[in-house]
Amino acid sequence: MIEVLRAGILTSVQDLGRPGYRHLGIATAGALDTLALEVGNRLVGNAPQAAAIEVTMGPTALRFTQATRVAITGAQFDASLDGKPVYAWWSLPVRAGQELILHGAVRGMRSYVCVRGGIDVLPMLGSRSTDLCARFGGLGGRALREGDRLAVGTPSTQPGSGIAVQAPPFGVKAPQWCRFAAAGQEPVRRGKHLAGAERAVAIRVLRGPEYESFTALAHEALWSDEWRVTPQSNRMGYRLSGSTLAREAQGDLPSHAVLPGTIQVPPSGQPIVLLADAQTTGGYPRIGAVIQADLWKLAQLRLNGSVRFVPSSREEAVLALGEERAYLRQIDVAMVMYEERLRQSARAA
Repeated sequence: MIEVLRAGILTSVQDLGRPGYRHLGIATAGALDTLALEVGNRLVGNAPQAAAIEVTMGPTALRFTQATRVAITGAQFDASLDGKPVYAWWSLPVRAGQELILHGAVRGMRSYVCVRGGIDVLPMLGSRSTDLCARFGGLGGRALREGDRLAVGTPSTQPGSGIAVQAPPFGVKAPQWCRFAAAGQEPVRRGKHLAGAERAVAIRVLRGPEYESFTALAHEALWSDEWRVTPQSNRMGYRLSGSTLAREAQGDLPSHAVLPGTIQVPPSGQPIVLLADAQTTGGYPRIGAVIQADLWKLAQLRLNGSVRFVPSSREEAVLALGEERAYLRQIDVAMVMYEERLRQSARAA
């Protein structure tokens, strides 16, 4: 079991979500930074879709009642295990009774605590993710609270699952330090710059179905200005503030399908980028859509952080996703090699 000693601002059980039910009005839910979740699960020998604990900003404290392995991925947290510093993107042995504390996020927004065997809550519609809006999945359909106890599942047969619980710590290169993550990050010097904001994160975007219905000034602002993530944002979507995006002709649109990454523009002209917990249909015009390979970058944007949108093509979006998958395959190979090296060392001893 894992005991929640301190839950923090918003901590919940999440996996890769429940795709395939949007036609029934059921959101995907799941981890907002799916790349971090997949890496963390690999580091502890889990299947990529195993459930983990998503920590938003912290502070969060957990106690482990049995020996296991954990990995912290995603945001850079000031974290400690029984008072000793631990770091993100590492696989760590944990003894029974030890306490893991994520004191607060130094950089980024969301972290994932992956535990060997995964978090074992009741699956609903094929997923253990918490849908906070619909109030189902996870642990009672809600965020975690102090005093909650989470069961841990049975280890899988994935690469790395044969690594002993008490094997030495090891880590991988964080995605933000990889070449594929730097694509599209060149700063754009024209347009409005948000005073006092850190360097804007570049997010690649495809044109949406209603893109052409917006004015030329709106098109220019979308691609050249910086946009601030407002405090009114949540797991359903990021509400942005910046220039007003106006349409050539006003009027209602019929309801249409929307997905995580869809950029809607309500009558206020201030865009909303939908995230994992978002509704399945909407009536606001869709000016664009964040490419799948950049959704993890979006998930790590902090409130009041700034973002720039970079135009992308379908071909570029497919290529970017392929580069992300190649990074994960490299980790799979490294896990197999490390597991074999540990076996050889054990035989030699």
